[in-house]
Amino acid sequence: MSLEVLAKSVDNLRARAEIRRRGLDFVTPWFTKVLHKTRIVRGVNVGLLEKSWDVLRTLQFIEQRVSKTTPILDLGAYASEVLCSLHKLGFSDLTGIDLNPTLTRMPYKQNIKYVTGDFAHTEFPNETFGAITAISVLEHGFCGPKVFREVSRMLKTGGYFIGSTDYWPEKVDTSGVTVYGLDWTVFSKDELRNLIEEARKYGLVPVGELNFEASERTVSWLNRDYTFAWFAFQKVNVPGDPIDKDSAS
Repeated sequence: MSLEVLAKSVDNLRARAEIRRRGLDFVTPWFTKVLHKTRIVRGVNVGLLEKSWDVLRTLQFIEQRVSKTTPILDLGAYASEVLCSLHKLGFSDLTGIDLNPTLTRMPYKQNIKYVTGDFAHTEFPNETFGAITAISVLEHGFCGPKVFREVSRMLKTGGYFIGSTDYWPEKVDTSGVTVYGLDWTVFSKDELRNLIEEARKYGLVPVGELNFEASERTVSWLNRDYTFAWFAFQKVNVPGDPIDKDSAS
């Protein structure tokens, strides 16, 4: 499956149970969050329980298709548990990028390379990574051409772009709402189809079937109710590829 939707809240609970069973849970406990808030302990509140399903789906996909020495990049890596879990699984070449300068306080900073910067304009060389992840990133200030051009440039041919986004089949109005200083989009079915077609222009194609069906609004945030969609694209060479290999950023 190349696109799936979190159908029921119970599926998210089951995913977290599986993450914990495998020892891959890095969500910061509530008492540690209190210590961070009072600045008794300096650190990052990692992960969200609401993101269990898409995190597990991403880990499973990478385990099945990517070797443990493959370079992997996580976009919007601040507070994301993906790289921590991949490190625990034995993946050895991990990088995270985010605009938040406190990214360097993330766990395993001795083993994971954390870079402060804009993931739509990076200094990574062409075709550096075999997989790029983006958990709940695209819905914030989304600009398809910028993101997909840069992802495709950084990805090796045959590499994967895996992630998730806020979703509901019918349009959820978020006009005038900003999150992290950026516009917020809960993608509709039509918008997600358009996103997939935009990605194709940059050689990023779905790796399997697409399922847009949703049966339950599993998330309630900022007075909007919706769920999550998970996706997996693969970079292929396509005729008329618009990527300028000489433009590195």
